[in-house]
Amino acid sequence: MNTPETIYVAGHRGMVGSAIVRQLLAAGHPASHILTRTHAELNLTDQAAVRAFFARTKPQQVYLAAAKVGGIHANHTFPADFIYQNLMIAANVIEAAFCNGVQKLLFLGSSCIYPKLAPQPMSEQALLTGLLEATNEPYAVAKIAGIKLCESYNRQFGASHGVDYRSVMPTNLYGPGDNYHPENSHVIPALIRRFHEARVTGAPEVAIWGSGTPLREFLFVDDMASACVHVMNLPKALYEQHTQPTLSHINVGYGSDMTIAELAHSIAHVTGFAGQIRFDATKPDGTARKLMDSSRLHSLGWQTQKVDLTSGLALTYQDFLQQTAQRQHTAP
Repeated sequence: MNTPETIYVAGHRGMVGSAIVRQLLAAGHPASHILTRTHAELNLTDQAAVRAFFARTKPQQVYLAAAKVGGIHANHTFPADFIYQNLMIAANVIEAAFCNGVQKLLFLGSSCIYPKLAPQPMSEQALLTGLLEATNEPYAVAKIAGIKLCESYNRQFGASHGVDYRSVMPTNLYGPGDNYHPENSHVIPALIRRFHEARVTGAPEVAIWGSGTPLREFLFVDDMASACVHVMNLPKALYEQHTQPTLSHINVGYGSDMTIAELAHSIAHVTGFAGQIRFDATKPDGTARKLMDSSRLHSLGWQTQKVDLTSGLALTYQDFLQQTAQRQHTAP
């Protein structure tokens, strides 16, 4: 890998950001040249603080993985937080990067940018062709704005300043560093916690919202990080050959999906839960299917996902157990 002098990974404590740091280190980038800041050290919604940070550190590349994230409950409960914080993070970091000479930036979005009724599998061309899923619309709008920020800076300053800002849209991610909050987490970490607690307490069953029939695609976070580094370092001519100035984002998916019921049984097996799994069909299912079309990424030379779901769930469960042990050790 052709490593620049400094790389700023925004959101390095999050699941995706920490995986990107691991990927950069594994690729031989010196740790001393990877810039990171915690939220306490740098609030990315504070425009003046972000500008001062970039002016002082002058990174050559930026991975923008910082975001306020959460599951359906969190998105429904805190819509203002989700749209404001994610809009500000994207605008502040991208503008400060440009003002301080950063030519290479990768923005990380989400599959929720696509319309609720987008044809399956969802291709990049589906963006802005229909209504968004209402439960996470504020978050999705902020992520769409991030894509358009990157494209707009490219269009206005690409030729004159060498700006090359790219975007990747991952499918549902899971893995080490995930958030296992009982209400504000995504489906895999939420189910890992619930099945684990049911096993520990001896509960006879675990009830899951919905019929269990919706199909979802899941990608291990370190495979996502590998794709991010790959896309960041593609030659500009090759990237432009496979994208358009106003449709430049790239999907990152696993390539196949599974039902929520199949996922639940897999997680029950990994956590050792031997009780019953009950699906409450009176509760909403959400979108019937969300599968990404990742053919654009494959055409750019990234083909292989290294971690299958069974192995990935086992690694994620071990991470959950480690986080749980650390919380118990540090609790007063």
